[in-house]
Amino acid sequence: MKENAPMDCEQVLRLLFEYLDGEVSEEQQRHIHHHLGLCRSCFSRAEFEKRLRLHLDPLGKEVVPTELEQRVRAIIGRFPDAER
Repeated sequence: MKENAPMDCEQVLRLLFEYLDGEVSEEQQRHIHHHLGLCRSCFSRAEFEKRLRLHLDPLGKEVVPTELEQRVRAIIGRFPDAER
């Protein structure tokens, strides 16, 4: 991307999750923010993702029983390409 060139929808959507997580550069953040101010479609997508995260975030706080975690890890470990 050229420094002063505006971002298109494809570029914004490719970086949307990193943007929402605050993991893009300040320059990318400015370009994305500018695009979202102009493009209703991308703005709607970003707002949907923000709201979805607000609803899903509390669900990630559940404590998984140790036995269940061990069983799941054992099953995953059976796959040859499983990350360790």
